[in-house]
Amino acid sequence: MASEYDFVVVGGGPAGCALAYGLVHSPKKPKVLLLEAGGKNADPNLRVDGQRWLTLTNKEVNWGYKTTPQAHCGDRVLDYSRGLGLGGSSAINFGVFTIGARDDYEEWARIVDDDAFRWEAVQARLKRLETFHCTLPVGVSSKYAAPKASDHGSSGPLHVGFPAECEADIVPLLDTFEQAGYPLNPDHNSGNPIGMSLLISSAYQGKRSTAQDLLVPCPENLTILTESPVQRVLLEGKKAIGVEANGKRYLASKEVILAAGALDTPRILMHSGIGPKEQLEKYNIPVVQPCPPIGQGLRDHALCPLVYTRTETSTARASFYGDQAAMDAALEEWKTHGTGPWTKFATEAAIGFFKLDALPSSPEFQSLPLDEQRYLNSPTVPHTEIFTHFPIHWFLPGFRTEDLSYSCLMVFLYNAQARGTVTLQSSDPDVPLLFDPKFLAHPFDRRAAIESLRAALRFTRTEAYAKDTVAALAAPASDADEDLLAYWAQNIGSSWHMTGTVKMGKPGDADAAVDRDFRVMGVEGLRVADMSVVPVLPSCHVQAVAYITGATCAEKLVKEYGLE
Repeated sequence: MASEYDFVVVGGGPAGCALAYGLVHSPKKPKVLLLEAGGKNADPNLRVDGQRWLTLTNKEVNWGYKTTPQAHCGDRVLDYSRGLGLGGSSAINFGVFTIGARDDYEEWARIVDDDAFRWEAVQARLKRLETFHCTLPVGVSSKYAAPKASDHGSSGPLHVGFPAECEADIVPLLDTFEQAGYPLNPDHNSGNPIGMSLLISSAYQGKRSTAQDLLVPCPENLTILTESPVQRVLLEGKKAIGVEANGKRYLASKEVILAAGALDTPRILMHSGIGPKEQLEKYNIPVVQPCPPIGQGLRDHALCPLVYTRTETSTARASFYGDQAAMDAALEEWKTHGTGPWTKFATEAAIGFFKLDALPSSPEFQSLPLDEQRYLNSPTVPHTEIFTHFPIHWFLPGFRTEDLSYSCLMVFLYNAQARGTVTLQSSDPDVPLLFDPKFLAHPFDRRAAIESLRAALRFTRTEAYAKDTVAALAAPASDADEDLLAYWAQNIGSSWHMTGTVKMGKPGDADAAVDRDFRVMGVEGLRVADMSVVPVLPSCHVQAVAYITGATCAEKLVKEYGLE
């Protein structure tokens, strides 16, 4: 006998948890089931703030996905990590809590013709989810961060903010950027991220915050089932009535909402008979609703590192990371008191979002559609990001102890125009799709990559930065176009911001699979609410956008079903 609920939500990441949170706390208290493929992620050691960079190496909480060989990146196969278990990717990401640009949301609203996605509405939703702790780290003044209370929430279940203490070279590096002509931004989450900011993290008091925090304590009208990967949506004709997970049936009297993410929601749809007809037929999956856009439109931010050894007095990292006994003792302190070096090292960074002066005049930019040019020229939309203090020694093979006094600048490629794919490779619904982000496949992407890296190199050569540089550990041979592009191809990585594979749009849009109310077009009682529907590539690290997406869908469902 199948269990029946009002709503069945598939996926326990930021989108799914925000969606469930919004539904179960509505006044009419509907009965909601949340199904998560992975486990409970209950081990407190997964929450060590300074080890947020290493959680993704834990195979028990990572799907372990890889891309297909990337044709424009030397046929390299790249890591495509996704979080497995309650919290989803918020349980394994790097804790960067950025909202993006006001103009990202204005563009989303324009594309789907719905004011619900405009900046003010989106910001209000996020403020209800977060408690922002505005106390600055010891020794950091309001010159470097001065967020306004009106831009942040104060009573939500998700705790975000700054660490109690940060590494000694954070403030000097912010000064270095300012001296080099980069403006300081008092709050990258105000709607305008342009400039250099002190990072806001999804962490508080030395502990990572994850999406499952939204569901604690668990309300009586919410059922959470872990270790329950969903294989398909149950359909009666073209109406969704529930889902199947490991042979068990779970029925929904009102709606099924998929929030399994941009890589897995298309898999569930395709194995339910909803997707590109040719792919389904190739793997003998009966076609219920042909939908060519599903699995198309994959977008992501790519990144590459610049790494320099520095004078020993310019950073204190070697004294900590070079001493295993110190790290072990620090972990015991964290387990006992929640304090110590693991709440300081690699818990803070400077993060900068910038326009690239040379980009808009390039032929590659000028050849973009006019709407895209207009969007990229919007005042709050950056062309690149620089992220400091990434602990690259954990990721570079053969990193030497003597090189631990280093500086890493992570350079991000924004607004990629390539559209990748996620495609079937098996008739078995438990087999992952093939993931091809097509990094650097578009001429604009190659130009933007070159100009992003060139701009970062220009900073490293300023007197303010270069005076403490000893040698280059990872850097291009020169700033000629061919050397910069070759460096990208050899060192590119995903930032795991997969977006757009079940794109939202207006009815009749050739590339749209869901409407502005998150409904899968052509299927009744089925919605998608995760990063797969987002029709822009947001100017940020996207976990906050996933929370916003789930919360927006919940708001629409509450109104539609009279749950207020």
